Amino acid sequence: MSKIHPTAIVDPTAIIGSDVEIGPYAVIEAGVEIGDGTEIGPHVRIMGPTKLGKRNRLTGNASFGTDPQDLKFGGEKTRLEIGDDNLFREFVTVNRGTIGGGGVTTIGSNNLFMAYSHVAHDCHVGSSVIFANCGTLAGHVEVGDFATIGAFTAVHQFCRVGNHAFLGGDTIVTQDALPFVKTVGSRPAKTYGINHIGLQRKGFSAESIEALRKAYKLLTRSKLLQQEALERIDAELGDIPEVRYFSEFIKSASKRGVVR
Repeated sequence: MSKIHPTAIVDPTAIIGSDVEIGPYAVIEAGVEIGDGTEIGPHVRIMGPTKLGKRNRLTGNASFGTDPQDLKFGGEKTRLEIGDDNLFREFVTVNRGTIGGGGVTTIGSNNLFMAYSHVAHDCHVGSSVIFANCGTLAGHVEVGDFATIGAFTAVHQFCRVGNHAFLGGDTIVTQDALPFVKTVGSRPAKTYGINHIGLQRKGFSAESIEALRKAYKLLTRSKLLQQEALERIDAELGDIPEVRYFSEFIKSASKRGVVR
């Protein structure tokens, strides 16, 4: 049975699952769907259309499904979709999509969003991602699974962040951030090798980590042209799945290129 605080405002058309808790002064608007076991903290606002999965926790003063912060937005019907088991801390903000960007912002499952982090319109965030305090995505950003967005880090619009990427605090990312790699700094950000310790903690084999290290060195230290480096990576290390993903990520990079 759900528990709704008497001061909360819940639109009668909102769909509320079982065992949902809605705290004081929360506002749940029309077009919102909340999955079973979700906790909505005090002063949280959710605009629709927004769909939340199961067992999410939204703490105080956070805001979800609000209009995109895009001057081209004219009130079109767009949406936000969030998976299961995410934790959103205080003052997190997540905007819906825009028609020009596909109409939807998506967030996967098992993510941690620390206080004041922001996900803009048309972003697509994977699963098991960590956003430290004030981590910020501009519009149309893609973040892969198991990535880490450091405190006060900002990612430029239309950029991608690869799986298991680590972005250090205060980093300004204006190109795609390589998977498995530590990217740190601002204007320009730079890479600082494979995130050995993080990958070890996540259970990657020594063979995979060493292969990624070799691939990274070929890309950034060999003085080869990028195409030449990728050809050697594929020929010499392409039998390792993580290296194949590393190579394909670069080949499919946005027009902005990759941080090296």
